[in-house]
Amino acid sequence: MTSEETRLKKLKYRAWHRGFREADLILGPFAENHVASLSPAELDLFEVLLDQPDHDIYQWIVGQAPTPPEFDHEVMNRIKQFRYEAHEARGDDHGG
Repeated sequence: MTSEETRLKKLKYRAWHRGFREADLILGPFAENHVASLSPAELDLFEVLLDQPDHDIYQWIVGQAPTPPEFDHEVMNRIKQFRYEAHEARGDDHGG
C-alpha cells in the first residue's frame, strides 16, 4: 500500500469514527465518495477539519453556526453540497 493509499484509508476511518453520529453520517460517506478525488492541498484542508470538535463541524455543515473563515474553503463547500445531495437522495420520493 502506498503512502497515499494509507493516508486516504486513515482519513476515511477518521471521518466515519467521529464519536458523534450525525457528523459520522455526513463525513463518512463524503470521505468514501470524495477523498480519492481531492488534491493533496484539499486533503490537507480535510485533515485539519477532522481535527476540529465534532459538534462544531456539524453545526458549520448544517448552517446552525457560521463557518469560521479558516474553514470556509472549497472542501467545506463540497461537504455542504454533498450533505444536501445525500439528504435529497435519501428523503425525497415525491417526484417519481
